[in-house]
Amino acid sequence: MATEVASITRQGSVVPFTRIEGPDAWVAADFPDLKKEMFHLTPEHIAELDAALDKVIASGKPLQEVSLADFQLPSLSLPLIDLGQQAQHGRGWSLLRGVPVQRYSRQQQLTAWWILGLHWGRAVPQNAKGHLIGHIKDLGRDPADPNTRLYATNAAQPWHNDGPADLVGLLCLSDGAEGGESGWSSSISVHNEILRTAPHLARVLADSWFFDRKGEVPAGKKPFFEIPVFNYHKGYLSVNYSDNYYHLSQRHAEVPRLGPDHHAAMSLFNALACSPELSLRHILQPGDVQLLSNHTCLHYRGAFRDSPEHTRHLLRLWVSPPNDRPLPEVYSEIMGGSVVPGKRGGIFIQTADNNPIPLEAE
Repeated sequence: MATEVASITRQGSVVPFTRIEGPDAWVAADFPDLKKEMFHLTPEHIAELDAALDKVIASGKPLQEVSLADFQLPSLSLPLIDLGQQAQHGRGWSLLRGVPVQRYSRQQQLTAWWILGLHWGRAVPQNAKGHLIGHIKDLGRDPADPNTRLYATNAAQPWHNDGPADLVGLLCLSDGAEGGESGWSSSISVHNEILRTAPHLARVLADSWFFDRKGEVPAGKKPFFEIPVFNYHKGYLSVNYSDNYYHLSQRHAEVPRLGPDHHAAMSLFNALACSPELSLRHILQPGDVQLLSNHTCLHYRGAFRDSPEHTRHLLRLWVSPPNDRPLPEVYSEIMGGSVVPGKRGGIFIQTADNNPIPLEAE
């Protein structure tokens, strides 16, 4: 039977299995007009970004070696930092509009994205190739292949967070002919609703779950690891969720079988995350940026269709800020071997490429 949760806490002083209030426990009704929530670049901002990327490209320095000391954005740097703080310590997400990607070359697009991302933290590797900027594009990969990362397909991506990083950022270069809706919801509000409606499942979600590595296995590691969905640690709730990876872990004989409570918890979690009461929906336009906390936000992408004239293509950053929340040691498996803020995050495989920022999707 559902029970009302009496106690209320906030991030920084969270008591396990109590309702959490604060800016990251939002619902869709809090943001009736997403356009009003966007930070819009001004002509002055764009002129500064143009000058900065020209300077960086002219320097000849490899992009992965470029730091904040290599350029100036006099009026734009502080707003960019504020967007990162809003995603980290506020509501868990930020939106920006107006990067002039359609007049940029591919090198300029990558450089502009790197420059923006430096204001949020250190970029970490996103795949076995060690890519620091990922290309989100349909490469015709088979979504039914258990080792396929769904970002390289046009299939719908179920509700999840990108576990190996504190923040995930997307820059839209071009949109597809149809579909590709972006959605996000507060994993903190999902937690609150599960506590209210099915508190026994909250305890199931706080127990160990087995997470598949999709074939990207670091040396000496198993192809799966354990990590709870609800992680209470030092006064914070951090949520790590991807049902696709839980189901895939079942291919390994060592992994315990998912039971009825696991399936009930996933069913409720997904229903809440995608509900109109808790989720926001948006079609990213060329030049749009979406920045999310992987600890307090979930996201999904709808299936899409490309055409010769319209090919959906986004750039992604996984970012490790120097001042993010404390995480329990269990996160070291998904965070590249460390839980130290600023040093954690990423996928590290010995076979990584020598080119961490490819011009095109691979």
